[in-house]
Amino acid sequence: MSDWAPIAKEYDPLKAGSIDGTDEEPHDRAIWRAMLARYVPNKGVTGDPHLTLFVARLNLQTTEEKLKEVFSRYGDIRKIRLVRDLVTGFSKGYAFIEYKEERALLKAHRDANRLVIDQHEIFVDFELERTLKGWIPRRLGGGFGGKKESGQLRFGGRDRPFRKPINLPNMKNDFYGEGSAEKRNWSREGTRDWRTRDRDHERSRDKRWPERERSWTWGENERERDSKEERSRGRERKDRDR
Repeated sequence: MSDWAPIAKEYDPLKAGSIDGTDEEPHDRAIWRAMLARYVPNKGVTGDPHLTLFVARLNLQTTEEKLKEVFSRYGDIRKIRLVRDLVTGFSKGYAFIEYKEERALLKAHRDANRLVIDQHEIFVDFELERTLKGWIPRRLGGGFGGKKESGQLRFGGRDRPFRKPINLPNMKNDFYGEGSAEKRNWSREGTRDWRTRDRDHERSRDKRWPERERSWTWGENERERDSKEERSRGRERKDRDR
């Protein structure tokens, strides 16, 4: 626990798929794909990766000129690369911005995250493809973030960091019934006792039910007898008055 950190220092698809980085088995096919992938960063990408920002969740109508107008507030920009589809030429919604100075990079990383550009709240982080060891992009089942609906949430990044795990190894074994045989037998016997107790309770309830019915019918008979007596007394009074 001493070397634990909310942000991943090395990319591991299995840990990225876990909310606290403690999973031992993959829980979706994308993690399997990322674990089996042999990804090599694009050698055609130029520039200093330690001075480059990753900007995502852009409006598809946002242009390079708009990005330059916004991000030039934090310092001098060396290069902007808005990723576009090779066939259609449309924007894919993310870009890379390289600064000339580290001070401008850190300032943009701190202040530009969740900034609204063209009615879209953007996400800003450092470039990870060439700086984080073992990086696997999302198209191969890796990456950080993801959508809850797809069941491919990834943790360990800025947007969704790891949660600190609770170190309770003994309780884990007891919870899943992986303890000693005596404990397992005790739990099974306990379930039998509960079942027999429930059956006895139901039987006693069934026995009490006819008694309640008899008590109700007895009360009804008493009320009928009282009403008959009152009617007979009323007739006797009428006869006397006559």
